[in-house]
Amino acid sequence: MIQFRRIVSQITVIENIAVSSGVRNLARLRRTYGGRRWRKVKGTALVELMNGEIRSAELHWYEAHGVGKKEIKIKRLLD
Repeated sequence: MIQFRRIVSQITVIENIAVSSGVRNLARLRRTYGGRRWRKVKGTALVELMNGEIRSAELHWYEAHGVGKKEIKIKRLLD
């Protein structure tokens, strides 16, 4: 897994991958963060990597109303 320091730009091209019962980790997310209607989402943004490089990346995360974005990770680098 590629680690990053921070997201530099706004996340764009946002698309739902799975909603509610389609989310594999639904029980764990509810137990850890609360919330009811969880979504797995993907989008693209510029991120600063641990070595200082700024790269375009596809990001995946979970989100629920009232909870916000959780467990953001880089799925792949785009450039």
